[in-house]
Amino acid sequence: MPTSSASTTDSARSATGGVQSLERAFDLLERMADAGGEVGLSELSASSGLPLPTIHRLMRTLVACGYVRQQPNRRYALGPRLIRLGESASRLLGTWARPHLARLVEETGETANMALLDGDEIVYVAQVPSKHSMRMFTEVGRRVLPHSTGVGKALLADFPADEVRALLSRTGMPAATDKTITTPDGFIAALEDVRRQGYAIDDNEQEIGVRCLAVSVPDSPTAAAISISGPAGRVTEAATDRIVPLLQQVAAELSQALLTSNGANGSNGNPAA
Repeated sequence: MPTSSASTTDSARSATGGVQSLERAFDLLERMADAGGEVGLSELSASSGLPLPTIHRLMRTLVACGYVRQQPNRRYALGPRLIRLGESASRLLGTWARPHLARLVEETGETANMALLDGDEIVYVAQVPSKHSMRMFTEVGRRVLPHSTGVGKALLADFPADEVRALLSRTGMPAATDKTITTPDGFIAALEDVRRQGYAIDDNEQEIGVRCLAVSVPDSPTAAAISISGPAGRVTEAATDRIVPLLQQVAAELSQALLTSNGANGSNGNPAA
């Protein structure tokens, strides 16, 4: 039986509406993450511009699926089902990064890492070790505070100062070594250096005898940075001049690879808002 034009139109409307609802639901999840993981409906309405009934309907669906949960105070929090998705995505991100990290190891001789900002912490998601007998090793999955690491500085360099201070007030700034920056003002000044230089340094701040050079991955789908780390006797000032341009080049290539992968999985059309 031929399909009527009215039926075809209804199906198209339904498909477009479904895609729009999906986009809106993901937008709300990202806004919740940006707000620290817990928000009220009125806050979501103000930030998204969507009417409260629409937000309530979308949140009810997300709660039913386990991606959001409603707190006793009637606010909404990101749900535990997102953890599995995030862990799987982190593993894939590390897999995509490994060839780029391997190039860094080949050309610098030092251990190469990739790290993400996860909440208030830095988590290492990929590493390719140096071939030297004396080398740095960081376990994939390890979490550290941002203030004592090169990747932490690279990731926070473009954050507003008030957001950085708020993060530091939540985490504290314990000293890993006597070189660790332990004051918010000192850390804010270090971030200014990162923005001016285009790269971050951990100079014996996480571990005595170890230096790390790091840059952020531009336009990454999630805040990410790559770094090389090695003994201070090898990662010298002279080596820094040689390594930093390579780090920046590899970060740009990794960014392009991630964006290409993201685009390949995206839709070709944009439904009306």
